[in-house]
Amino acid sequence: MSLASLPAVNASLNALCTILLLCGFFAIRARKIALHRFFMVTAFFCSAIFLILYLYFHFHAGIIRFGGQGWIRPVYFTILITHTTLAVVIVPLVLITLSRALSERFDKHRAIARWTLPLWLYVSITGVIVYWLLYIAYKPILPAGFAL
Repeated sequence: MSLASLPAVNASLNALCTILLLCGFFAIRARKIALHRFFMVTAFFCSAIFLILYLYFHFHAGIIRFGGQGWIRPVYFTILITHTTLAVVIVPLVLITLSRALSERFDKHRAIARWTLPLWLYVSITGVIVYWLLYIAYKPILPAGFAL
C-alpha cells in the first residue's frame, strides 16, 4: 500500500464504519446483543485503524489543501470544521461507551450511546464527504514533492 493510496483506504474505512454502526444499531433494536457487540467492536477497530493510518499519512504527506473555488469553499470548510471538531469529541465518547458495555453497566452504556452513535455516524459519513470533496470532486493542492 502506497502513501498516496491511504486517503482512499481511509475513506473506505469510514464508509465501512458507517455500515457497521448502522448494522449494530439495527441489531440492538432487534435485541440481538451478541451481533450488536460484534458490529460495534468491529466498528471500533475499524475506526482505530483509520486513525492510525490517518495520522501516518499526514505525518508523511503534510497538509493537503482544498482546491475548490467559489461557493463550495465555505461548504467544504463548514463540513471539515464540524467533522474535525466532532472527531476529537467522539474519541473519548466511544471509549467511555465501549468500556461501559464491556463492564456490563448497560444503563450507563445506553445513556451515553444515545449521544455517541449519532455523533460517530456524523463523523464517519462526513469523513467520506471530505475525502470526496478534497480528492475526487476537486483537485487538491499538494505539498511540494508529493504526488497522488
